[in-house]
Amino acid sequence: MKRIKQACLLQTIHFQVRDAALSNDPAGDVRTELENYKAQLKRSGTQYRIVSEEVQPDQSIIIRIRKQYNSYDTGNYLDE
Repeated sequence: MKRIKQACLLQTIHFQVRDAALSNDPAGDVRTELENYKAQLKRSGTQYRIVSEEVQPDQSIIIRIRKQYNSYDTGNYLDE
């Protein structure tokens, strides 16, 4: 029988700028969406660490994030 002892995800997430016609501040909307994502992770109790956050020329944002998978122990994955 096998059991998962520790688990962690490494994700690359692209927060893209929406159509400029739909917003007065597309770059601000992207930043707000990212902040809402971080707040949702905190509310749910998910452990995470943002490895990198890069603003692109079009004002979209790409983050690389290590985050807890389900409720498994993350061990030292978030320390690296």
